[in-house]
Amino acid sequence: MTHLPHPQMAAILRDMQANPAPDPQTMPIGAARALFAANAAQWNADMPGIPMERVILGGVACNAIRPHGARGVIVFVHGGGWTFGSPGSHDRFARLLAEEAGATVISPEYRLAPEHPCPAAIEDVLTVIAALDGLPGPLALCGDSAGANIALATALTRPARAPVALSLLYGCFAPIFDTASHLGLGDGRFGLTTEKMRWYWRNWQGAPADPRAAPLDGDLAGLPRTHLLAAGLDPLRDDTLLLAGRLATAGVPFRLDMVPGVIHGFLQMSARLAPARRALAGIGAELRAAIDDDNKGGNQA
Repeated sequence: MTHLPHPQMAAILRDMQANPAPDPQTMPIGAARALFAANAAQWNADMPGIPMERVILGGVACNAIRPHGARGVIVFVHGGGWTFGSPGSHDRFARLLAEEAGATVISPEYRLAPEHPCPAAIEDVLTVIAALDGLPGPLALCGDSAGANIALATALTRPARAPVALSLLYGCFAPIFDTASHLGLGDGRFGLTTEKMRWYWRNWQGAPADPRAAPLDGDLAGLPRTHLLAAGLDPLRDDTLLLAGRLATAGVPFRLDMVPGVIHGFLQMSARLAPARRALAGIGAELRAAIDDDNKGGNQA
């Protein structure tokens, strides 16, 4: 696979390299989180005109985005290495997701590691799902990066309100660092590094490590239809490929999309990156189809 970035991605990478961010591992956690939020803010421009409100569901604060005519509910779990991020850091993505999928998007402000390692975030998402009685229609789970890990782990607990679909976007599913994508892409040329992923995993797993932290090793049989998306220049690319293999073995219906020439987190960059906008449309279409199938009583794969 080529390591050549898409031209728009190359321009963004040049900007990133010209203004490198400090290593969060060397900073107080509060300062590192403030820096992450400031960096995320640049991508939350030109917001779609969909109303958003803050709600409390089961004691967990959430962003709720309700497009007109919503036919279902998507619980979207934001990324950030289990350590950073919030519904606000992924606000543009969540609004575009609601628009493309034609569904209400609920984004929980789950507890962050290392203060709250696994399973705290999973428990928070489960709490939100249990409190969604007032929102009718099929439920889907979506997450990006660490949020994909949490979304998959949540689905594996078999919540009382079962999701009809999963959308797992460039996720990290087990602490494996010797894949071809880590060895070939994890040196920092494309943003995320293998070294930083090791730190994120230490934050998330806790001591002793909770087995729910690595859902790749769980019993995947019986999961709903799943949409996997990987980025071609992402050290975590092969996490998604490994999960695809496990889903196939478990008999889970899935679709795998590989987006070449883009880096980890590229979906946040849709204001400047055409491949991100196209990928968002595809993610929304997959979730819309799953919700529509369930509304029709089809539950089709």
